[in-house]
Amino acid sequence: MLRPVSSRAGRGGHRGERSPPSKRSPYITLDGAKKLRAELDELWTRERPRVTQEVADAAAQGDRSENAEYIYGKRRLREIDRRVRFLSKRLDEVKVVVEPPSDPARVFFSAYVTVEDDDGKDHTYRIVGADESDMAKGFISIDSPVARALIGKRVDDEVTIKVPKGEVVYTIKAVEYR
Repeated sequence: MLRPVSSRAGRGGHRGERSPPSKRSPYITLDGAKKLRAELDELWTRERPRVTQEVADAAAQGDRSENAEYIYGKRRLREIDRRVRFLSKRLDEVKVVVEPPSDPARVFFSAYVTVEDDDGKDHTYRIVGADESDMAKGFISIDSPVARALIGKRVDDEVTIKVPKGEVVYTIKAVEYR
């Protein structure tokens, strides 16, 4: 027996389907915006034309169904186009933050925050946009639990952050904007 196809087919909520991505903060630093623009420029002006030429050359060889260079090239073009669409849309949505806050003694977007953990060890984080987070550099997304707990706090304030293994307490040691 055939079942009717739901009008919701292909959208979230059913097994095996992806839910929509969570909403990202619209803020980004000037450096972060420059990096996104540079990546978009690189993909659009260099990478895509190069791959397009490779696909054209591979297509000229004949049978496309068994041509690995052609198949891989078409796949790479789809990946590039998907990333170009994402970057273009994201750059239209973001708000570049260049001015320091009116109260530089408090933690806000783009702050460098030095905190001390329960063991007395210092950690320095920079609160950045979701597109810029990089734990190796200490850049944490403004959407992260740590950043959300730090926003609005001052030196000597304590924040408690829930982590999978329990809770972590940080004491803010320094706040600066560079």
